[in-house]
Amino acid sequence: MSPTQTKNSSQDLLQAQVDLWHHALGFVKSMALKCAMELQIPNTIQHHGGAMTPSELAAKIGLHPSKLPRLRRLMRVLTVSGIFAVHESTTADKESVYVLTPTTCLLVSDEVKSNLFPILSLMLDSTVLSPFFGMNSWFLDEHSTSLFKKAHGLTFWEMADKNDSFNQSINNAMVSDSNFLMDIILRECGDVFLGINSLIDVAGGHGGAASAIAKAFPQMKCTVLDLPHVVEEAPTDDHVSFISGDMFKYIPPADALFLKWVFHDWGDEDCVKILKKCKEAIPPREAGGKVIIVDMVVGSGPNEIVTRETQVFFDLFIMFLEGIEREEFEWKNIFMQAGFSEYKIISMLGVRSVIELYP
Repeated sequence: MSPTQTKNSSQDLLQAQVDLWHHALGFVKSMALKCAMELQIPNTIQHHGGAMTPSELAAKIGLHPSKLPRLRRLMRVLTVSGIFAVHESTTADKESVYVLTPTTCLLVSDEVKSNLFPILSLMLDSTVLSPFFGMNSWFLDEHSTSLFKKAHGLTFWEMADKNDSFNQSINNAMVSDSNFLMDIILRECGDVFLGINSLIDVAGGHGGAASAIAKAFPQMKCTVLDLPHVVEEAPTDDHVSFISGDMFKYIPPADALFLKWVFHDWGDEDCVKILKKCKEAIPPREAGGKVIIVDMVVGSGPNEIVTRETQVFFDLFIMFLEGIEREEFEWKNIFMQAGFSEYKIISMLGVRSVIELYP
């Protein structure tokens, strides 16, 4: 073996070690972000004019002086990973200055429609994360209970029903996601709503998505269908009406149905049942009938590693409540089983897509 071959082999081994370490330490990025959010670091920097030194930040959030070196280490992780940016100081003490990035601005925006803090908080909640520590035993368990139920003795939705605080976190997360995404959907994909006189947002929660659609298309009659306990807590909205019901049993008739992030909560068999109820509720295609789905199509969207990784990460993540993110062929399979004839995927929403489904 030549010296070059030996050197290359050694470098290959060392790179393999780095790859493994990088993979194993991936959770540190999540925990650093969670820590920064819980310490209100993004908001603190924003309210201080958008830039702070480590000393200023430590004093403002009330850290003991002994924690200042640790804060610098935390912020180094968050700057290397792009959550914050760092500028070299021109002052005599030479302290670096932390500033917000476009990413961080989504956690501090004063505009409700641009603030993703609630949904990130839910994704990083210890109640949601802890089931993954038992993933290996869950795979070996012959019973079909969810990861969440195996860890907590309750399903995700049962926990929400029994714990008001947890339920509120879920509602806040869904509203935050709707407010953010609907603004972009209406701007980039608004044509999918043209010509619709009546629309039902199936499992639409507190009506955030339906309200945005109704404001953008005032001539459209928008209604939210959801379970009684959800509708009871829904805020009053002059633009949207609410109906209590179960999408598995009956969906009221409308020109179009809208389902945002609904199908990923259900297995194929249940999705086919929901889709069949959808098909019963809409008119034929020539009369304008269609179903508008906002969900993830794994493999669609920007052909970038971050997009692809986020899609498959989220698919594994949502397994904690027995959810699934589907590839196009999997979507097509449930569409055809439910009796639909054609669909169109519009991949303009980052990791998610709009799907127009026709009877």
